Amino acid sequence: MDDILKQALLYDFYGELLTSRQKEIYEQFVLEDLSLGEIAGNAGISRQAVHDQIKRCNRTLQGYEDRLHLVSRFLTVREKLHDINEILDRDTEPDADTMKLKADIRRIADEIIEEL
Repeated sequence: MDDILKQALLYDFYGELLTSRQKEIYEQFVLEDLSLGEIAGNAGISRQAVHDQIKRCNRTLQGYEDRLHLVSRFLTVREKLHDINEILDRDTEPDADTMKLKADIRRIADEIIEEL
């Protein structure tokens, strides 16, 4: 998983546990893709302070993940649901009952993904 995606997922799961100032800076860097200089200018702090804050946020968010494993569980469940859909897509000559069963399974899988 690339760093930006990892940072975004960690933020999605644990971002509310950061302070409002940390969230503001982290969102600008990860979600809005602003440079350190742009963020520093907006916040009235140095580039180094922005860099330090982002590193601190990354450590904090990763620390939550190391303890709670919410992101890894989410990714595992999402992958298993993907596997279910692939199995359902396999070519067979389904009868009406099988088609309904497949539709029900897909609906439940989609509901699980929505709840995540």
